[in-house]
Amino acid sequence: MQNAFFSLSLAIVVFIALAFYINKKFAELQKPQNDDAQKLMLDLITGLRRDVQDGQGASRKEMDSKLLGIQKMLSEQQNASTQMMQKQFKQSSEVIKEVTKNLTHLKETNKRVVDFAGQMQSLENILKNPKQRGILGEYALEALLSNHLHGNYEMQYKMANGEIVDAAIFFNNLIIPIDSKFSLEKYNTMMEENDKIRRAQIEKEFKADVKKRIDETSKYIRPSEGTTEFAFMFIPAEGVYYNLTIYSVGGANVNTRNLIEYAFEKRVVIVSPSSFFAYLQTVLQGMKALKMGDNLTQTLKGIEVLGKHVNAYEEYMKKLGKHLGTTVSTYNHASREFKKIDKDVYKLTEGATGGNIEVEVLEKPVE
Repeated sequence: MQNAFFSLSLAIVVFIALAFYINKKFAELQKPQNDDAQKLMLDLITGLRRDVQDGQGASRKEMDSKLLGIQKMLSEQQNASTQMMQKQFKQSSEVIKEVTKNLTHLKETNKRVVDFAGQMQSLENILKNPKQRGILGEYALEALLSNHLHGNYEMQYKMANGEIVDAAIFFNNLIIPIDSKFSLEKYNTMMEENDKIRRAQIEKEFKADVKKRIDETSKYIRPSEGTTEFAFMFIPAEGVYYNLTIYSVGGANVNTRNLIEYAFEKRVVIVSPSSFFAYLQTVLQGMKALKMGDNLTQTLKGIEVLGKHVNAYEEYMKKLGKHLGTTVSTYNHASREFKKIDKDVYKLTEGATGGNIEVEVLEKPVE
């Protein structure tokens, strides 16, 4: 369009220059002209001017029309762009709002995870310390006694020779000693060991350690000081107790039937939180029926009856073992998911928190 306008302007200039040139020549020659020739020349110039003006007006109208079209097109594009930007801004605002909401929720979740991890670490630290773990076992024993015996017992009972037993139950002028000792370190070490030679050595140490605990419990059996002819060995961990009662410890080759028989020979009854009062009620009923105060020798027969209950109780413990296996599987699955959550928190926070959670995977009990 610019080229056309330039060409038209150039033509106008040429025609005007030509007209002036012709007029100048006529003036210089000063030749007489007749009226018809002059009129013809004037008409020619006038027509030329009119044509130039008409052409210029048409070009201007065409240019104005095109400019209006361009302006309209630009306005439409601007409106479309504005609407699109408003729509995108609205969508972006919604996305930012949702992300902010999720980040707030994630922050709260991360805080709970960190708090839970701290609690788990505190519990792990407690269980690593044998003394504190022993206190925890004694606390569990005391909770059981307080819920069932209503004061007919004493914690940390001092024997006549000065030795202190973890708990003592008083019944018909008799004292039933209860010891709450068990070496969890050997058990855990044995379950975690993969080397066969090393594991076999640890199994021997574990068996010797259990016998040592049985011997320690049996020393509280002092009929001359008013105790019964037997004592209870309380194991706070149900999983450990279960492994002992099914005659094998996890995947180990420890024949715990020999340990149970050894305990009976030492007149020690091994119990757990779930089985303790079943044994205790059997003993108390036997003591009442046989009048243990008058005939202490019948106590041994009552203990022999416990052996039958152990066999009957074995089926229950096997069922319990299956449930424990399911529980262990669920725990391990939850542990893996918890580890994934910790990794996600670590990634989302770019290493500011998380990434240091170590969850112990438990081994299922094996018959």
